[in-house]
Amino acid sequence: MKTSSNNRILMLLENQAYPQDVRVRREAQALTAAGYTVSVICPAKPGQPSREVLKGVRLYRYPESSGANGFLGYLWEYGYSTTASFLISMIVFFRGGFDVIHAHNPPDTFVFIAAFYKLFGKRFVFDHHDLSPEMYEARMPGGGNRVVYRALVWLEKLTCFFANHVIATNESYKKIEMQRGGVPEERITVVRNGIELDRARDNEPERALVEKGKIIIGYVGVMGFQDGVDYLLRALHHLIHDLRRTDFYCVLVGTGDAWPKLRDLARELNLDSYTWFTGFVPSEKMQSCMCAADICVAPEPSNPFTDRSTMVKIGHYMSLGKPIVAFDLPEHRATAADAAIYVKPNEELAFAKAISELMDDPGRRKALGALGRRRFEAEFAWEYSVPKLLEAYQTILPRPQRAVANVTKEPQGELTPRPKPKSLHTTPTARLESGGPT
Repeated sequence: MKTSSNNRILMLLENQAYPQDVRVRREAQALTAAGYTVSVICPAKPGQPSREVLKGVRLYRYPESSGANGFLGYLWEYGYSTTASFLISMIVFFRGGFDVIHAHNPPDTFVFIAAFYKLFGKRFVFDHHDLSPEMYEARMPGGGNRVVYRALVWLEKLTCFFANHVIATNESYKKIEMQRGGVPEERITVVRNGIELDRARDNEPERALVEKGKIIIGYVGVMGFQDGVDYLLRALHHLIHDLRRTDFYCVLVGTGDAWPKLRDLARELNLDSYTWFTGFVPSEKMQSCMCAADICVAPEPSNPFTDRSTMVKIGHYMSLGKPIVAFDLPEHRATAADAAIYVKPNEELAFAKAISELMDDPGRRKALGALGRRRFEAEFAWEYSVPKLLEAYQTILPRPQRAVANVTKEPQGELTPRPKPKSLHTTPTARLESGGPT
């Protein structure tokens, strides 16, 4: 094992591959640009090599497990990924070494790897992507098994206990970490998701959608059982049969474990001629589909998970200057503020009425879109999150020798981003909610 240079970070990732997980990719590249040495252990997508260096980030990949289905499936997936990550971490430990374990959840079982390495003086950063207990409740019929729920709460508390520092994705998660996890406020840093300013630009609208000659409704993101796409489909059914609107077409970009059942539901509701499920598409295709949209939607229903989680799709819609219809959830409002129309949570007919009203009001659509774009540019671009990430690392590692290219000191001493830093170029992907919704 080599002598520590005190700037080496080992990231653990299971929820998605790298570089497909956009939050992890942006964090890894930002830390690399700041002078840290970053390695990532993650599953491999088909065709990805087991070892690779991408833009200075060292990647160690293991074969991806088969998709989880039900409790036993997730138990196998998380057990397999935790074991694989630990074995590869031993290789990194003896070959190059690391100073910090940076774990992206889910799963929270990465705490066992971190606890082991803390015996050797390594520090532990918990990057809290998802509220695993609440996500389990939202995904499982009837809220799932209470024993499993309590086990997930225990794992989260254990993770917070061992963490030297916690990175939260919003203020709601920070509150949970303080109240349920017992983490002191000074050991938590909020690092929101975001899209780079120079990546938030219009593409040529998807021609097949423009040629429909209808109002285009756009959805982009993961289609899991907790993401509310079923609520959207039922709202579209109301739009046709209760509000007598047929002058629309809905494009749904993305995929997820609920995708097959959502396709079945669309057929049951006779929505085939009104919907296009693209599945996974390259980022440019995703962008062109959203650029063709007249109205974008965030149909997540209200529950203990979605009420506290920031949906990445909201920021993406705002970055493109699109008006938004969403259920009235706390974190939806915290992100979009006045750039969206909010309806009473979980009421599908109300959701349909809001879409219908916006279909008839192009002036309001334009005004809402402009508000969202200004809000994105002023507060929610990724460049505003980078200084927070680096601040978090200053609490546990000395500042690397290399200058930080994308951050500068203002006279007041605050860290503020330079516009469009060249070192942070990445491309959005169709899985905008990688690592969860935040």
